[in-house]
Amino acid sequence: MPELGFDVGENARKSLNLDSNGQDSCSKSVNETVNGSHQYVIKGYSLAKGMGAGKFVSSDTFTVGGYDWAIYFYPDGKNPEDSSVYVSVFIALASDGTDVRALFELTLLDQSGKGKHKVHSHFDRALESGPYTLKYKGSMWGYKRFFKRTTLETSDFLKDDCLAMHCTVGVVKTRTEGPKNYVVAVPPSNIGQNLKKMLESGLGADITFKVGEQSFKAHKLILAARSPVFRAQFFGLVGDTNMDEVEMKDIEPAVFMAMLKFIYSDALPDVHEISGLVHIGTFTNTIMAQHLLAAADRFSLDRLKILCESKLCEEVSAETVATTLALAEQHHCALLKAVCLKFAAAPGNLAAVMQSEGFKYLEETRASLLSELLETIAVVDDDPSLPLSRKRSSSSNIGLNLDQSLDADGRRVRRRL
Repeated sequence: MPELGFDVGENARKSLNLDSNGQDSCSKSVNETVNGSHQYVIKGYSLAKGMGAGKFVSSDTFTVGGYDWAIYFYPDGKNPEDSSVYVSVFIALASDGTDVRALFELTLLDQSGKGKHKVHSHFDRALESGPYTLKYKGSMWGYKRFFKRTTLETSDFLKDDCLAMHCTVGVVKTRTEGPKNYVVAVPPSNIGQNLKKMLESGLGADITFKVGEQSFKAHKLILAARSPVFRAQFFGLVGDTNMDEVEMKDIEPAVFMAMLKFIYSDALPDVHEISGLVHIGTFTNTIMAQHLLAAADRFSLDRLKILCESKLCEEVSAETVATTLALAEQHHCALLKAVCLKFAAAPGNLAAVMQSEGFKYLEETRASLLSELLETIAVVDDDPSLPLSRKRSSSSNIGLNLDQSLDADGRRVRRRL
């Protein structure tokens, strides 16, 4: 008769992360406390006195860490020699257990409202011998001389013949954690890809955008969920939920398509991805990012705006920095603006920047930015950490000297020295 057995096979062994050689393994022991608290009130304290040394009143049992506990209060002290001089308080293991290790905190509550409680705690200090060990049921931890009775009876701890105590027990538990014997491969989220497919297929689309000569189908609910501008347009107080066509102005078809791609996928699209769907002309990734930043600001797509700002910071160049600087100023991108100013003011960049088309635009329309650029250049020139060979002299041939400034109309004027 053949022997019955079970072979998981090589592929199953790999998928379950089983070590066929049995050479490497690991584990760890974790020691921690399971904490629980109990509040105990002794009402009619004066009536408990006189029961004799070794006699106690106790709280109800409470459970912490799988064991029962109780608070014992000895109004005449636990030992005969302390009778009528000290009160004693103990916390006892009230259920079966062997070598139960625990930390304790015992608080006698100040009932005057001043918060001056009497606290004995093991939780906020390291014990030299570690947690206390209670050997068996009935084992106790506490204080034989917890409080002098005459002092207690004239203190704020006693009010209306009542005492109140708060007890916390932390039972030490140890567990061993070994390696997982399996690995379940969880695929990455694909919600963006699925939504993008809906955009591309037009399935369930209920709105059409006319952008130049192009038409784009989309879904109102998705647009409204992503953009507060679209949400107001379709579902706001003055919005029209029945509209099925919108004409978009002042935006290129390629830029609008790229924005839709982001809205559906939450990822910054690449120019090559857009080129297969609409005509992109001379768009590069940098130019697309510039246009997308403006569109993101227009439609309150904050994440897209930050992504474009980050990309433009990485791709700043002499040919594009002036245009990007104007864009950063217009759309309140402080970090991008600072990066552009610093790049343009660098000794090796300014001459090339001034030859760009974007710089001519700055001269004509953004005089304030030229003033800020001059200030940035002055900081660079005054920086003692730069080598003398890199500093710009007053006879620089780049055409923008530091002894020049701008008048209110943006014209350069020479300062009087």
